[in-house]
Amino acid sequence: MSYEHILFDVSAQGVATITLNRPEVYNAINEQIAQELQDALKTCGKDKAIRAVVLSGGAGKAFCSGQDLKEGATQKGRSLYESIERKYNPTVRLMRNLPKPIIARVQGVAAGAGCSLALAADLVVAADTAYFAELFINIGLVPDTGSSYFLPRLVGAARAFEICSTGRKVSASEAQQIGMIAHCVPAAELDAFVDKLATDMASRPTAGLGLLKKLLQESFSHNLEQMLEKEALYQEAAGKTFDHAEGVQAFLEKRAPKFEGR
Repeated sequence: MSYEHILFDVSAQGVATITLNRPEVYNAINEQIAQELQDALKTCGKDKAIRAVVLSGGAGKAFCSGQDLKEGATQKGRSLYESIERKYNPTVRLMRNLPKPIIARVQGVAAGAGCSLALAADLVVAADTAYFAELFINIGLVPDTGSSYFLPRLVGAARAFEICSTGRKVSASEAQQIGMIAHCVPAAELDAFVDKLATDMASRPTAGLGLLKKLLQESFSHNLEQMLEKEALYQEAAGKTFDHAEGVQAFLEKRAPKFEGR
């Protein structure tokens, strides 16, 4: 597929890599890159050969620096509400509703909406040289693109307030320590680590992973009794997949399973 501001590649192992590709402006989000990212995520949802997704910032200094403020300055009288509903919220919804694991590969700064996009992934792997910053308050704004939802759930309400109200830099190592991200690895090992993790995810029973992703998300808005019921329903659905049957058969035959994501 051909895009102007992102790169899109699918490996033989079923891993789709979406690379933000505006390094000259630290992968800042403008109208076009937002629409291209949404299109790529829709493709990932439709293509059954794709079983895991990596959202990458490429090789530049930033994973994503957030909103392209220069573009915003040229749009006189623009509505921030409409901008968010057009560019950011649909992207987050696509990421969270995608029934496939998404890994954010963060090699540099993830700031503002860029930080939010990383947190919207299922797993965040960051280089030890990277950092995260909720910079909205520095220009008199509040967190958007899902940060007000994801961050408190990851690090707690008090720490989320401190991070957002100060706009300070959170190093990758601190982010891992406080539960904001899953992994902090040496920069030189980032690509190998992400490749191995993504390939492993793609080889797993991805139909079950999709159900797992949805189940865990629903736990935030349902009580225990409701979740017990949902576990039973989702287990029924998982039990009817090819991968479940293959997993059981492989166990009985004492061999490695060959999951197909269905």
